[in-house]
Amino acid sequence: MTVSALVSGGKDSLYAAYLAETQGWPVDELVTLRPRVADSLMFHTPNLDLVALQAEAWGKRHRSEVVSGSDEAAELEALERALSGDRGPVVVGAIASSYQWARVVRVADRLGRRVYAPLWRVDPERVVREEIAAGLDIRLVHLAAEPLTPDLLGRTLDLETLSEIGRRSRSVRRVNPAGEGGEYETLVVDTPFWSKRLELERARREIDRSTARLVVEAARLADKPRPQRSAG
Repeated sequence: MTVSALVSGGKDSLYAAYLAETQGWPVDELVTLRPRVADSLMFHTPNLDLVALQAEAWGKRHRSEVVSGSDEAAELEALERALSGDRGPVVVGAIASSYQWARVVRVADRLGRRVYAPLWRVDPERVVREEIAAGLDIRLVHLAAEPLTPDLLGRTLDLETLSEIGRRSRSVRRVNPAGEGGEYETLVVDTPFWSKRLELERARREIDRSTARLVVEAARLADKPRPQRSAG
């Protein structure tokens, strides 16, 4: 039985896969859906090439499935192809998107696979705080909400940045703290459960009137600093 985790490289999908492992569902593979359009209805799109490096750092197999078209039918067909061939559980990082949840469950049910969503309906700010507390090194790589200006692009999503997002949300326009409405998307570059960290060697910023995106052009896995031994 294969446990498959749908992983985009962002904080929620990777954290959900980690929680599955801690709760008795060891993940065998990371599965990535690769839309051809940036404004996919169901799937995260920034920097999907880096999931293969994340899987290597975690010691997991990785598979990807290309979405051949841009409409909902093409996305569901690609999801079904990606999940066919096994009966094991499917781990997802959904928090509040009923649109995504309903469609993943529909496809999984048709294939006889159970969906495991440890973050589903958990308070979104609590989720982000738990991800930070778990040691995930998270970077903001896509911004698509009025309060989230380009100065936040590439910033580490730590408690200070989360508080800043909250302040802007209250003063300008409401933003989901976890980015569940598409307000922002993330890239995880390190975790305590990886053997190596992701080092971004070259990236470019793409900024237009409504969005700001950090496109990673080159990255590699790097050794982590060895913990220093205390004297004596």
